[in-house]
Amino acid sequence: MKAYYKKHILHFKRPSGTSRGVLTDKETWFIIIEENGKKGIGECGILRGLSIDDTPDYEEQLKWACGNIHLGLERLYTELKAYPSIQFGLEQAFRMLGSDELFSLFPSDFTRGNKNIPINGLIWMGEEDFMKSQIEAKLKEGFDCIKMKIGAIDFETEIKLLRSIRRSFSPNEIEIRVDANGAFSPDEALEKLKILSELELHSIEQPIKQGQTEHMARLCENTPLAIALDEELIGVFDVTKKRELLQIVKPQYIILKPSLVGGYRGSEEWIEIAENNNAGWWITSALESNVGLSAIAQWTYTLQSDMPQGLGTGSLYTNNFESPLRVTHGELRYEQGKDWNFNL
Repeated sequence: MKAYYKKHILHFKRPSGTSRGVLTDKETWFIIIEENGKKGIGECGILRGLSIDDTPDYEEQLKWACGNIHLGLERLYTELKAYPSIQFGLEQAFRMLGSDELFSLFPSDFTRGNKNIPINGLIWMGEEDFMKSQIEAKLKEGFDCIKMKIGAIDFETEIKLLRSIRRSFSPNEIEIRVDANGAFSPDEALEKLKILSELELHSIEQPIKQGQTEHMARLCENTPLAIALDEELIGVFDVTKKRELLQIVKPQYIILKPSLVGGYRGSEEWIEIAENNNAGWWITSALESNVGLSAIAQWTYTLQSDMPQGLGTGSLYTNNFESPLRVTHGELRYEQGKDWNFNL
């Protein structure tokens, strides 16, 4: 068995705005394992400035993992506890190595093209006209759930946009989720949540920055709008600490990005704890290429959730890899007969 890694820079078709700035490209890494003529490929999707494993020695850790691939997944996963994106890349690569077909990780009705996964349409931050045009496009494409990033432009303008959607579409027609990416201060958050709740939204992700546990717990206790933890989960590795966090904060939902929380295993730990604490959950990609997106989607389908998932990011890049993944009528589809084109 041998393994190696490669770096790939994904280029956005259009600069994409978040509350942490505008993204023009996205760095990602691939671990490739080869054994007995078979190949396993895993994407290590790191988000600079957000991932807990955004460290100067990241490439050294990839090199170490490949040099010690003979240790096997269990040992490597444990040794790389502080590098969740590498853990996830290894999970994918080892699982694919054991599959009969390249890029097949969880064969199901989804990968056979018989069933689709409902997803939300993602609206990026930007000028009012740009955001409005995105919303109109998503509605025409058949989405009945949209996720709008807020916090980068004037709050009143964002409220105006949301009101314009609600005038045309009731909550029964369009579910709206908003993601603040920690943009609100603890002092102003509750008042802003009250204003947002008047628009009959589904939920808000991470209204204040992570790490303010007491503030977040008070918000979740008093909020008129369901709160979903996202960044708050990053860097919490120990099962006891995970349980402690959800018992203290008591969020209405948690959002899981496998690349940021330790892959399948780390996500499944969070799901079990959430369900034991009466919290809902859904899965979101972390701007991976189609390789990582497919790995997340195939696993997500096996969880059999009826909620729209955050898996609509495959068309963001000019240089993504050709894959069978397609978005149609607000759902992610795996089209039979469509081949992969993975060239690095």
